[in-house]
Amino acid sequence: MADAPAHDPSIGSRIGAIWRIEAARLVGALLRLVRDVGLAEELAQDALLAALERWPAEGVPDRPGAWLMTTARHRAIDRLRHERLHRQHEGALVQAIEAQLRASQADPEAVDDNPVGDDLLRLMFIACHPLLSAEAQAALTLRLLGGLSTDEIARAFLVPEATIAQRIVRAKRTLGGAGPVFELPQGEALTARLGAVLGVIYLIFNEGYAATAGDHWTRPALCDEALRLGRILAGLAATAPEVHGLVALMELQASRLRARTTADGAPILLLDQDRGRWDRLLIQRGLAALARAEALSARRGPYTVQAALAACHARAATAADTDWPGIVALYDALLALNPSPVVALNRAVAVSMVDGPAAGLALVDDLGRNPALAGYHWLPSVRADLLMKLGRHREAGAEFERAASPARNAREQALLHARAAACRGADSEAAG
Repeated sequence: MADAPAHDPSIGSRIGAIWRIEAARLVGALLRLVRDVGLAEELAQDALLAALERWPAEGVPDRPGAWLMTTARHRAIDRLRHERLHRQHEGALVQAIEAQLRASQADPEAVDDNPVGDDLLRLMFIACHPLLSAEAQAALTLRLLGGLSTDEIARAFLVPEATIAQRIVRAKRTLGGAGPVFELPQGEALTARLGAVLGVIYLIFNEGYAATAGDHWTRPALCDEALRLGRILAGLAATAPEVHGLVALMELQASRLRARTTADGAPILLLDQDRGRWDRLLIQRGLAALARAEALSARRGPYTVQAALAACHARAATAADTDWPGIVALYDALLALNPSPVVALNRAVAVSMVDGPAAGLALVDDLGRNPALAGYHWLPSVRADLLMKLGRHREAGAEFERAASPARNAREQALLHARAAACRGADSEAAG
């Protein structure tokens, strides 16, 4: 044990930091042994409790991950011997765990006979099993791989803690009754599941980058967590171009986080941001990840195309330097891959920057007839912005107010109301 006096006030935060690093690996290794998500997580939590009891007095071990793994395996043997539910499997499982304990004692460096990456990758694919809903996938991913508590996940998505707890319990129950779900899928099944894994990670990132509700425009901690998961996946699935495309997209988007709000948290729109506050290191990392994605495949996938879009902004020293024709072309490519009305709306904004606001407004008005965008508050917001640029301030103000009504994020709603007020002021001034 490394020296650490019991009164060390930093011991709690040190244990918390170690847990965030080791939790996913610990659960993954235990899951491979006990083949039960709930039991694996409980055993990992037992090891954490043991650390909280012992480390303040004994000091943090030189190899805390190995200590936690050994402790969890001892707890697994105890649990399996006393749990009747596991009676029929007890002999083989206990023998396997005891064999690993003997191996780790004989060779302390060989704490686990399975590469860390395999366990983490398995956890990602289990958490994103197609039997689970997207909401359950996100909750289970954050719980198992992010090490977040139920309360933290609930606060992140602004839903009651009981709702998240139910999602996690149901997800574990579903997986427990689904047969052999604990092995990595192969071939086409793996490719199909990879899309769900990437989708959940990006869902987590997006909720951090532009919070759907609440009092904060952004939630940087969620962006950090998604980036951490994406970087892990990029290391484990190094030949999958879309993994690098997603990482590139998140790195480039995250580079703007500091510039997206004022000191008091008010939103700052992209073209008004101080680009000197953009994180150059994240931009470099994003561009490097984009280059890796493009080198792996001549055909860009949707995440890689979106990363290329973000790169156009990142490479522009000022808003005026933005390659808007290039952005329109990239949106055309994205629409071919993902014919979404939301993508078409973003393309309309880019067209307005090339051909003028009237051209963009014509496209937006056409999209307004699409029922898929009914209630989508960004549609009237975009329309309002284009009307304002055309000097039609009264109409613009009404559209900003229409956009503000369904908005659930308080900061976004305040921004829209403020823009509506500015339009009314400009209209009064013109009338006077």
